Amino acid sequence: MTESRGLVLIVEDERHISDVQRLYLTREGFGVHVEADGAAGLAAARRMHPVAIVLDIGLPGMDGIAFCRALRDAGDWTPVLLVTARGEEADRILGLELGADDYLTKPFSPRELVARVKTVLRRAAGPPGAPPGSTGRLSVDPVSRTVRRDGEPVELTATEFNLLSHLLRHTGQVFTREQLLAQVWGYPGYRDTRMVDVFVSQVRAKLGDASPIRTVRGVGYSATAPGP
Repeated sequence: MTESRGLVLIVEDERHISDVQRLYLTREGFGVHVEADGAAGLAAARRMHPVAIVLDIGLPGMDGIAFCRALRDAGDWTPVLLVTARGEEADRILGLELGADDYLTKPFSPRELVARVKTVLRRAAGPPGAPPGSTGRLSVDPVSRTVRRDGEPVELTATEFNLLSHLLRHTGQVFTREQLLAQVWGYPGYRDTRMVDVFVSQVRAKLGDASPIRTVRGVGYSATAPGP
């Protein structure tokens, strides 16, 4: 028997979609639990502590945006993969700003869904190599995956932490958005570079003027070298 990869919670109100998602994730060794509305899904997340959540935005009752906000406000940083319709770009960006880790746009291949779930779990486990213990006013702990600014804890999602850590491990090096998508997200050749900008913005907002991330106009992003 294949060892379980952990429980994935699917929150999706379209039965034919959730059935396919369940089938493919189960084949890959994941346990799967499905809920059809946001409130029940949120209760299940709190009760079952899944390793990842596949979350549709267009849910009855509590939609995916409210779900994500409630989850993060409660300090739950379980990786969330948003599922959106093509016309929901604004909601998709808002979901990322609220702490979602990734998204898929309908229609999508169930194999891509499985690949994305595996990828967000790898990111949650952390990249190889340890980031600096401190840089200027920041303290970064690679073991607990925590960040402190001036001694105060800063809550970062797994993806935000990995982005910051990657840039800090290569201070002074400039990365294009495409390079960051390949090296942090694990999506070589992915075209939607807007996601990088959203996550950089989120990290900067949380770190304030202690953020080491700098924009290199016309190229991408870099991190400044550690200061005193």
